[in-house]
Amino acid sequence: MRPTVAGTSARSRPLGRLCLVTDHRTGAGILDTVAAGLAGGVDLVQVRPGPDLCDRDAYELTVRAVRLCRARGVPCLVDDRLDVALAARADGAHVGARDLPVRRARELLGPDAILGATARDPGTALLAQADGATYVGVGPAHLTRTKDGLPPPLGPAGVGAVARVLGVPVLAIGGVRVGHVPELLAAGAHGVAVVSALSAAEDPTAAARALRDAIDALACLCPACTCSADECSTGTCSTDTASTGVPVTDHSAGGPVPFPPTATTGRRPTGQAHESPGHRAPGRDR
Repeated sequence: MRPTVAGTSARSRPLGRLCLVTDHRTGAGILDTVAAGLAGGVDLVQVRPGPDLCDRDAYELTVRAVRLCRARGVPCLVDDRLDVALAARADGAHVGARDLPVRRARELLGPDAILGATARDPGTALLAQADGATYVGVGPAHLTRTKDGLPPPLGPAGVGAVARVLGVPVLAIGGVRVGHVPELLAAGAHGVAVVSALSAAEDPTAAARALRDAIDALACLCPACTCSADECSTGTCSTDTASTGVPVTDHSAGGPVPFPPTATTGRRPTGQAHESPGHRAPGRDR
């Protein structure tokens, strides 16, 4: 039997909005950062084994990270190393531009795994989505020194250009700090992925809590949604019944999002409100 990622479908759960990507440069402190981040509100973890880490050490690190995440009900992914993700029974993986193709990664991980992909432009992002990506990481959003040789920052406008065409969530990554959260979510990002914002913080729990508070202040209250704050603020989401035939559905308890994807993008048309009839989100004019 082909190995698969752990448990029931991780892909069916709402994607986290605050993703911690571990920093191999912190050495033995990686698991401490994961634990601290989880305590502060991190709801997605991506283990990024260092390039010099042998298979056994990468596996043992991931197993321990998965254990920490499972205790909190948080999905744990592995960057690049699909063999480690499968062996450690992680919830999925993330592949970059120089890693295995998204389509092949999806075949290896199975249909239920969370699979992230990296993109900087709408065309690449759409291809990743078509090949099976659960979400797309877009960046660097801002200047970062976490990796060498990165391209220039995209800024919120570049992140938004990708988010607008996709039917899967976008996580903005690269140099993200608390002050960047409002503009990134306003541009269309579902959430953010951070490395040094937590791994280099004096108090990673407090740093995570600050990011969590910034996200929660702006993000949709509906746990199953990927809409932005200006589209939903009540926990009750709706579609245009006249045009789609789909009734208003309250899924504040975490039920499925009722809206159908558009034929071309798999996403609601830009600007389509995600509100209940008669409700106006704060600060919005019609």
